[in-house]
Order: sequence, then structure tokens, then C-alpha cells
Amino acid sequence: MNLFSVQSAEFTGRHIGPNENDTKEMLNTIGIGSMEELIGRTVPAAIRMDHQLNLPASISEAAYLAMVKEISLKNKVYKNYIGQGYYDTHTPSVILRNIFESPGWYTQYTPYQAEIAQGRLESLLNYQTMVCDLTGLPLTNASLLDEATAAAEAMAMFFHTLNKDDNNITRPKFFVDHDVFAQTKDVVVTRATPLGIEVVFGDYRIADIDVTYFGALIQYPDAKGSVEDHRGFINAMHEAGGYVAMATDLLALTLLTSPGELGADVALGTAQRFGVPMGFGGPHAAFFATKDDFKRQIPGRIIGISIDAQGNRALRMALQTREQHIKREKATSNICTAQALLANMAAMYAVYHGPDGLTRIAKRVAALTQALGDSLVEAGFKLHSKNFFDTITVMVNDADVIRTKAEAHGINFRYHAANQVGISLDETTTAEDLMAIMSIFIDIDATVSLSLDEEMILEHIPTSLTRTSEFLTQHVFNAHHSETQMMRYIKMLENKDLSLNTSMISLGSCTMKLNAASEMMPLSQANWSKMHPFQPKDQTLGYEQMANELSAYLCEITAFDACSLQPNSGAQGEYAGLLTIRGYHESRGDSHRDVILIPISAHGTNPASAVMVGYKVVVVKALENGYIDVEDLKLKAAQHAANLAGIMITYPSTYGVYEETVKDITAIVHSYGGQVYMDGANMNAQVGLTAPGLIGADVCHLNLHKTFAIPHGGGGPGMGPICVRKHLAPFLPGHAEWAEGSDKPQHAVSAAPYGSASILLISYAYIRMLGPVGVRKATEYAILNANYMRARLQHDFDILYTGSGGTCAHEFIVDLRPFKKSAEIEASDVAKRLIDYGFHAPTMSFPVAGTIMIEPTESEDKAELDRFCDALLGIRAEIRAIEEGKMDRADNPLKNAPHTQAVVTADEWNHSYGRQQAAYPLPYVKNNKFWPSVARVNDTYGDRNLVCTCEPTESYMEA
Repeated sequence: MNLFSVQSAEFTGRHIGPNENDTKEMLNTIGIGSMEELIGRTVPAAIRMDHQLNLPASISEAAYLAMVKEISLKNKVYKNYIGQGYYDTHTPSVILRNIFESPGWYTQYTPYQAEIAQGRLESLLNYQTMVCDLTGLPLTNASLLDEATAAAEAMAMFFHTLNKDDNNITRPKFFVDHDVFAQTKDVVVTRATPLGIEVVFGDYRIADIDVTYFGALIQYPDAKGSVEDHRGFINAMHEAGGYVAMATDLLALTLLTSPGELGADVALGTAQRFGVPMGFGGPHAAFFATKDDFKRQIPGRIIGISIDAQGNRALRMALQTREQHIKREKATSNICTAQALLANMAAMYAVYHGPDGLTRIAKRVAALTQALGDSLVEAGFKLHSKNFFDTITVMVNDADVIRTKAEAHGINFRYHAANQVGISLDETTTAEDLMAIMSIFIDIDATVSLSLDEEMILEHIPTSLTRTSEFLTQHVFNAHHSETQMMRYIKMLENKDLSLNTSMISLGSCTMKLNAASEMMPLSQANWSKMHPFQPKDQTLGYEQMANELSAYLCEITAFDACSLQPNSGAQGEYAGLLTIRGYHESRGDSHRDVILIPISAHGTNPASAVMVGYKVVVVKALENGYIDVEDLKLKAAQHAANLAGIMITYPSTYGVYEETVKDITAIVHSYGGQVYMDGANMNAQVGLTAPGLIGADVCHLNLHKTFAIPHGGGGPGMGPICVRKHLAPFLPGHAEWAEGSDKPQHAVSAAPYGSASILLISYAYIRMLGPVGVRKATEYAILNANYMRARLQHDFDILYTGSGGTCAHEFIVDLRPFKKSAEIEASDVAKRLIDYGFHAPTMSFPVAGTIMIEPTESEDKAELDRFCDALLGIRAEIRAIEEGKMDRADNPLKNAPHTQAVVTADEWNHSYGRQQAAYPLPYVKNNKFWPSVARVNDTYGDRNLVCTCEPTESYMEA
């Protein structure tokens, strides 16, 4: 083979775990002669792709990095003073290197196994504490997706709190102030329409609030920079029985009276300017704080303090079973993914700077803004408002003249109208920058000396809104201000967490594959990271090229015609996909089509998303073998024929099998005028072998953080683009900021045009370096690895579902329910014991209670697959010992797992089994022992004693 061809395909061998010899041994264990035979037995012939994907040929890592650097240079890194929730920031190098660029942080999974997630849980608790302190509200979650969707979540929470009966909405109105960010207003309208919410825009000063309003949204400081006192409006809304959400800015709140002190019911916004690059729109962590009254309604995840089996402090996801999507069709939110990695960065930014450092940054920004405003007023310009923090709006004769001059100097402002120019300063603004800005408006002959004193009076922040309350007094925010301290703190937390750099994470339906370093590296480059999402399009041609090419690749892979990259999570993709179906039916005069069929095995976000779109959910049964019950489907489709909007299916099914009847299913739904939505959670078992378009789907969302290698980041970020057939393309999400000359809502589903745009680079790199042959091989090896593990485990465990060829897809379900009766062992006991063997548990009790679902991915090599199988077989031997009476039913390694180092090395050992069995159950464990930092966490205690912020400094002093 040509050596250059070998070089261009080298990434495939680095991404896929098993080598040629491993492959032969694994096929032999399965009892199959070749990879072709395995795929032939597994993937139904009727849906097989008969051609190679039309993707660019694979390229080497070095070639890719050179290519993507060249593309990045098409992006123009201007000085951006656009604001609107996106600001340049200095990411402290210690955080950039040790969190953002560290696989020990970005390859973590959602902390469902709390015992091996104490590090990120502590950091997320810090995030919650930071948000609660700055907003003055007692309860917050561990981040949402972006500011705009956080505002929509607040609206939905208020609406469902006061309108209990969907058929009798007594309070339909939601007030939105004119000076809320434009992208937020757009997303709020998108979310409100299907729910029957009437959004009323107006000026909060003169709004006539009555009992028909359930709530309101205001911005503080607002889109034009004005700092307003909203106390009167908040009181008026409360007197009418409604609630108020305040979109705000964390840095501003170090100087301004908190929303909680002003009376707001919810404070929300983005933590982006706390050290997280703009990245052309994301990913960034949104914050959402509220009153304790809403603790059962708040969307997203809450981190809480509990205790472990030894009575020690332990963290966990509080109210975990209350997560919205578990409520299925009764949910008021479909939030599943958070922005944990970015929340951790923002939290560390606050830890590193502390309350004094944050206040100094805020004062510097405010002082620079004050100096700029005063200078422009002195030069004869008028400002929109006399009270401001970091943003001023300047009244000019012709904004186009200013724009032309500014862009010629590499500067971007915000242009609100023909005679209004908005300027938002940030942490990176210098005295020299200020002079450059001023020179756009006035002639400056000489450099002006500028001195900012820490004690200077900020005259443009009114006394009535000046913050007097303390914040971030807890020990953690006042103890790590040198780089040495910070580096060690970050490393200490990282060491408590099991990540992909420790061992495989075989979570079914979550696809924890390799997140290659070459895919990640460009994200730190300035031409990608420093781009504002609302820059003029002629300055973002690199992003446009990458996004257009990625969209084309995803359309080719899915056999669809059009793509939207906007949804910034899988659940957002579901929602956006269903909105396209809804738009299509409405365009045909079929607004009455409001019934969606959903198999009983579907992800909980599926019915939650359907309800958010205004659909009624009808559940379709499953057969004993896990297949959709086609007869029940026919019955339900016929029963609801007149109102059928469509069906939501996952393929391969959530049970890990390729259903041969899938084309029959899509044909039935189409015959009644419905559309087929495919959940892309299991796309890793389709790429290059089949496609949603070949199967008969009309729309599919793609979890880029699963199939296409974006890392999970401890619970986020994620991306969930949707691909659609041609007839649905007109109904894809738009965006107000990019809809030239249009003042109509564009039905955006996320704050930025391309969602979390910067991480699209990861999936772009994945496809470019693997090429058409590599992406197909990835699918084949995902199937091989799963079937190899199934073959190794099937003699000792019951495997619940296989296809007609006796094989599974890329994942399979192991039934642990028999052990409840035979040994009083439950799935949770097996999950915790796996920690002692050095592994994260597979997906537990989904889609079948009392089971584990294993998905090894293509990136794990045979040796690692064997270690995991050996661990499960070792646990099976321990269960057998209990069954045979050789080990006590209450005092055994499974019931007491996981075993901490402190427990194993304690002076006393009162168990009926030895320390060696507890800590080193198999020889390989000794080579790379991972110690959990806490024993089994007490979930019940944590829910009964809900504490979701850091303890005060006094608790450390007492200790």
C-alpha cells in the first residue's frame, strides 16, 4: 500500500481499539467467521446501505490540524463590544490547561455514580453557591444550556405552576420587556406558542398588569445597558399573583443589588464571562436561581450535600428521581444535558479570583465604561441612559457611518437602530482599547492618560441599586488564589473522579467513546474561541465553511436533505425536530394533528419533548423480545388517524436490537399522514451501514456528544443538530440575529445561530480524519465489541434481547433481577461493586428496571473489554458465593461496596471477607487501583435534608 495512503488513514487505527489479531480472536469467541458475516447477521438486509458514503477521504491528524488552522484564518478576530450576553474574557491559564484542556475533566460522565464523581460534584456545588450568593436566591441548579432557553424554562415553570389544568388556562399572558436581549425574546416566543402562552411585549414602566398574567421577564442591566430599579414592577406582578424572572449578569451583580433582594422569583443568565471563551456562541453554562418554593419544579439537576455509609460528608445529585424527563409526558421540561464542564470553569474562575478579585474586575469594567460615557457626553453625544454598568448606548446621527469607521479599525459595536450604537466593555478592555473606541466617535490628537483608582466612585450606578450584601464568604472562595494553590485544588478534585483516562465507561445509549486530542486542540485557538456569535457574517467565513461542510456530511450520513446545527443538546434536538413536524402540518392546514405515538421503551425526554410542542402522547406497547408491537401500533395509528402527527422511534431500539419491522412501522405512520421522528441516540450503530432516510424517517436528531465524539464533560456540553427530508426544510429553526431585514420571530430554539458552535469543530474533525471508510468501521467495531462482551458474559448472566440472528447491536442488556431473589443482590449493588474493580457502572435500570445496559463503543481495545468482563464475572462469582451460603447475605463485598481506602486501611475490620477481596478482587486491579473518595452515598438523607450550597467558613474553623 502507498505510504501516503497509510498515513492518511492512520487516525482510524488510533480511534478504533481492537487490532487485526484482536478482531480474529473476538470473532472466534462470538462464533462468527468474519466481520462481514457479523454485520450480515445483525443489520437487516432491507435497510442496508448499498454504497460507500460520499464523504471526503480520511486525512492524518497533522494534515487536519494544518487544514483547520487555515480555515480558522478566515475568521476575523475583531475587538468585539457587541455584548448581548457574550463578552471577551481572560480564561486563567491554570483553568485552561487543567480543566478545559484536560481529559480528566472533559471525559467525565454525568455524576450518576456519586461515589466516583465527588470532584466534579464539589466544583458544581461551588457553582451553585456562587450563583446563589450573587443572585440572592436560595436555590439553583448545576447549570442550564444558555440564557435564552433558561428564560424559556422560567416562563414554563411559572406557567405550569399557576395553570394546573391544560384544558382550562386561566392565566395565559407572559410579559416580556422590550429591552430583553433579542435572541432571548425569540426563543421565548418559540417555546410559548405550542403551549398556548400569549407573550405580551411592552415597557415595564407603563405595563398594565392584571390577573391574566402568570409572569414576566425583565433584563437587569437591560439590552441597552440601562440599570433600572424594577421593585415597583415586581411588586405589581406579585400583587396580581404572578411571578417575575430577571435575566441578569453575574459580574454586574458584584456591584448591583441582587435580584433576590429586589424581589425577583427567578434570576437567570449566562456564566460565560467568568472565564469561558465566546466560541461563536458556546458552549456556556446558563444559571437559574429561584426561591425554595420551586424546588420541585426547577428544571435541571441540583447538587446536594448528603452523607455516606460511614457518616461522612458526600455529594450527590439531589432529588435525582425528580429529574423532569423521568416524569415523561407529565414533565414541564425536557432538560437532560447540563453544561457541567463550562459550569466547572466558571466556578473555578470564581474560586481563583475570589470575591475581592471579582469585584475588582467589575469595578475596572464599570470605571472604563464610565470614562467612555463621560468622554462621549463631553464631546456632545447623548447616552440612552445615565445609569449603566458595562454597556452604553450612544445616540448618533447615522449608525452606518460609525459602523464603517469601526469595522475599518477592526472593531464591532452593537447597532440597535439607525441612530443608536451599543458599546459593551469587558474584562479584556484596556486603556488603549478605550482610546481606540473614542477615536471612532471623536478626533483624538494625543494619547490621553487614564488612571483608575480602586476607590473611585462609580457615579453611574445609583445608590439605591448599589450592592451592600456580602457574597462568596465561604472558605473555598478565599483559599486558592495563587496558581500553586489553584493547580493543586483542581488536581485534588480530578483525582476523586473516574474519567475515560482511567478506564472504559460502558454506558448504554450514552456512547462514551474516545474524544481524541487532535479533535479538541483547535478549540483553544483564538480564531475559533474569540468569535462573537453576532459578528457580521463576512467576518466569520471560517465558521461558515466548517458549519456548511459539517451540515453536508451529516446530511450524507443520515440520507437527508437539510440540516440545522442550532439545537445545543439532544433534548433540544428532539424539540426542534418535533417543531419542524408541527410547522409542516400547520402549513398544510392540519393544525389539528396533535397526537404523537411513542414506544414504551423510549427515552424519557421523548414524551417530555412532545408535550412541550403541544402534542398528546399515545404509548405503543413492546413485545417480549423488545420489538415495537406492530399490531398495537396499527391499532393506535388507525384509532388516531385523523389527528396523527407522527411517531418517535429509536433505532436500533433502546433494547439494543435492529428491528426488521422498522420499515413497516414507518410505512404505517406515513399511510395515515404522520411523520416519523427518529431519536439519534443510537446513531453509532447506523453510520455507514444504514441511515434514517433509508429506514423511512423524516427527521432525526444527532447526539454529537455520542456518535460524533464531542466529550460529555461531566454532564455537558452536548449538541443535537437535526437533519430532515426536503419537505421539512422550510420549518427548520431560524435566528433573529441572522434574519436580515425581518422583524418576525424566527423560531430559534437556542440563543446562538449555531448553538454551541465551537464544539462543532470536534465532530468536523472526527469525520474528516476517519473519512467514509473509517466512520463505517467505527460502527462495525462498535457492533463487534458489544457482541464480544455479550458472548463472554452470556453463560453467566441472562442477556435480555438479541436480534433474529442471535446478535445484538452496539449495546446489550444484562438482567440482574434474578439475583434479588437468589442472593438479595440488586442492580445498585453490582454498580457499586464495579467501582472496587475500577469501573464505572453501565446504564442502570433503563430501559428495563433491575438491569444494566452495556455499550463498549469502538474505541475500547480487547484487553480493556476483557478486564470489564472479568470484573462482571468476578462479581457473578461473589453472588454465587452468597447463593451457596459461603458468604453472608447482609455482610458481603457487594452490599458494602464501594470500599474506600480509609475503610480498607482502618485499624478495625469487622467483615466476614478479607481486606484483599474488598480492595483488590482481581490481579489487574493492583496495577491501577482507583479509590472512591466516599463510601456508598445515602440518597434518602440528602433529599430529606436538602442543602445545595457550600457550608459557611465557620464549619471549616470548627473542624
